Amino acid sequence: MNLFIILYLVGFVRTLFVIGIIYFGIRIISRYILPLLVEKGVKNMQQKMNDQQKQNQRNSRTEGDVTIEHDKKNNPNHKNNQGDYIDFEEVD
Repeated sequence: MNLFIILYLVGFVRTLFVIGIIYFGIRIISRYILPLLVEKGVKNMQQKMNDQQKQNQRNSRTEGDVTIEHDKKNNPNHKNNQGDYIDFEEVD
C-alpha cells in the first residue's frame, strides 16, 4: 500500500515539475523572445513601406505631363487607340 502512495506522489511531483517547466518556458518566451520577433517584424514592414514609397516617388510624373490611359478590358468599343475627332469652329 505504501508503495502505491509513494508512486502516486512521485507521479504527482513529476507532473507539477513538467507544468512548472512549461509555465516558466512560456513566461521566458513571452518576456524576451516574443518582443524581439515583433520588433523584427515591424522593422521589416517599415523597410517594405519605405521601399514602396521610394519606388512610387521614382515613378511619379513631373508637373504638366498629361497622359490618358484606357482600360482595354472594360471598354471593347475602343479597339484602336487613335483618339476622337473633335470639330472646332473659329470664333471671331
